[in-house]
Amino acid sequence: MRFIRLIFVAALALVLVAVALANREAVVLSAFPANFGQYLGGTWSVTLPLFLVIFVAFALGMLAGLIWEWLREGHIRREARRHSAEVARLEGEVGQLRQRHAAPRDEVLAILDEPSATPATTLPAVR
Repeated sequence: MRFIRLIFVAALALVLVAVALANREAVVLSAFPANFGQYLGGTWSVTLPLFLVIFVAFALGMLAGLIWEWLREGHIRREARRHSAEVARLEGEVGQLRQRHAAPRDEVLAILDEPSATPATTLPAVR
């Protein structure tokens, strides 16, 4: 399994390097449409290599998806916590019942609970 993971990481690195070498041109990345930034005071643009824009956009998309899924599955984590607390409570209760059941009992009750070794007497049949 480790070997397969190593091959996957090497192939991914090779693809990323190829994309970076093929997209080295500088591009202007603007935060707002044309001439709208002048109303906000500034150019609001930056010049970056295209591969960096691609990689950052991919990373931000992955981060947004991760946060979205974490928020969406919150009720599942809450339910699991509730079930875990319930299981812990029930395990504690079972432990207490086992201790109480294994505790020495009253001698009189122990004698009454034991099956008698002598057979019960029966009355003779009526003729």
